Amino acid sequence: MDTELRELEQKRRELGSGGGADRIAKQHQQGKLTAWERIQRLTDEGSFLEFDEFVRCRSGCFGLDHQVIPKDGVITGVGTIGGRRVALYSQDFTVLGGSLGEMHAHKIVKVMDLAMKLGIPFIGLNDSGGARIQEGIDSLYGYGEIFYRNTRASGVIPQIAVNLGPTAGGAVYSPAIMDFVIMSEQATMYITGPNVVKAVMGEEVSHAELGGGAVHNQESGVAHFLADSDETAIQTARRLLSFLPDNYLQEPPRLESIAPASDPALRALLPTDHSKSYDVHAVIEQIVDGGDFMEVQSLFARNIVVGFGRIAGRVVGLIANQARHLAGVLDINSADKAARFVRFCDSFNIPLLTLTDCPGYLPGIQQEHGGVIRHGAKLLFAYSEATVPKVTLILRKAYGGAYIAMCSRPLGADMVFAYPTAEIAVMGAEGAAEIIFKKEIASAGDPDAARLEKIREYQEQFYNPYRAAERGFVDAVIDPADTRPTIARALEMLRSKSENPPEKRHGNIPL
Repeated sequence: MDTELRELEQKRRELGSGGGADRIAKQHQQGKLTAWERIQRLTDEGSFLEFDEFVRCRSGCFGLDHQVIPKDGVITGVGTIGGRRVALYSQDFTVLGGSLGEMHAHKIVKVMDLAMKLGIPFIGLNDSGGARIQEGIDSLYGYGEIFYRNTRASGVIPQIAVNLGPTAGGAVYSPAIMDFVIMSEQATMYITGPNVVKAVMGEEVSHAELGGGAVHNQESGVAHFLADSDETAIQTARRLLSFLPDNYLQEPPRLESIAPASDPALRALLPTDHSKSYDVHAVIEQIVDGGDFMEVQSLFARNIVVGFGRIAGRVVGLIANQARHLAGVLDINSADKAARFVRFCDSFNIPLLTLTDCPGYLPGIQQEHGGVIRHGAKLLFAYSEATVPKVTLILRKAYGGAYIAMCSRPLGADMVFAYPTAEIAVMGAEGAAEIIFKKEIASAGDPDAARLEKIREYQEQFYNPYRAAERGFVDAVIDPADTRPTIARALEMLRSKSENPPEKRHGNIPL
């Protein structure tokens, strides 16, 4: 028995060295952790149970039969985060550039299947040059199996991709299907080009030529969080998980909280001059428990803010127009961003709180030709389809189609509140007056004075929430100071909400 145990220990030492001391040193020089170090920082101490550590590459092509490929370039298993079980894999860039071959994919697929059986979140720590070209079609088949399982798991268990190095070629699509993508500043995502081959072979690739974390957080919208290091990215994943349930049958973790009280500070957050902007983050932080708000996609489509917070200890998903950017209008990117977030929350029993201050859709040929109609329809579809509790608070402007799109009563809002500053109208007063009173203004002795008078008349009629409240479209006009207790009571009331959508296979969202 002693001989066999010594052999086991020896094999584990060999496998645990990854691609060797030189490659590990290079990984550290680049400011990156190793695959195992990442797992140690992500999971609770001593909780990780590794699977398939002795799995080996079966290909004998292009010299692979002469190489030792420790763990086939990926570590898989189950551990705990804050005492909660998670299934995960961590790719090892020191082993053939973390490239994905047949058995590499087999290990990932196996742990994904287990995550579905157990109903626990799935996390991928990505650091890969893409498909292992020496294995040909076996690599491509492996990617297909992973994508299929990502899709089947969508809406069943939360899926988080943490990209900590290159994610090249086919490797980009698994994170793209998952719920959230966290990228470190060292990470890249790209599909084609000569750099893919270099990355697969473990060669250094110029970050400037590729899609880095900043690009995908600010411009493409592929990523949801940007971190300055592996450590920060991993801590972001841990924090994100604290807002999410294990699966679609459970509710998110609830924390103990002091009962929300009235807060007069909320009265002063919105400017009295409705043409002036303000930062909606200040409103959100006054509403959520302890000001603890985890924003999602903070660098992309900044005219809308989405993210997670808690009210009276319960997790809530917040969607808010940001008056500081493009006056909070809706456009192609903001509609996509908000719609996907709404659908995630609806998948995982997270109530929705919408804060509305939107003057409409962004006008212009670029938006029209870019498909703002199709993209804007995604938000309408997402809100209408969602069956979780939906509470809307109209802060200020709610004009035209944007009033409808931001979870209005017609789209299924369960409770709609409004501040006394709310302006619910078809369009802005200036434009409305020009259309409605065109003849009167033109025939007046002083057209400019007549125009101002008609604008004031329109404002008195419609620039308040009471016309909507008279028709029951707004349930209550509230003092801003009472926001937290009002919303908390509404969410508590809606806890037992149950809807039975029409029987069908699924809807056809305007993708």
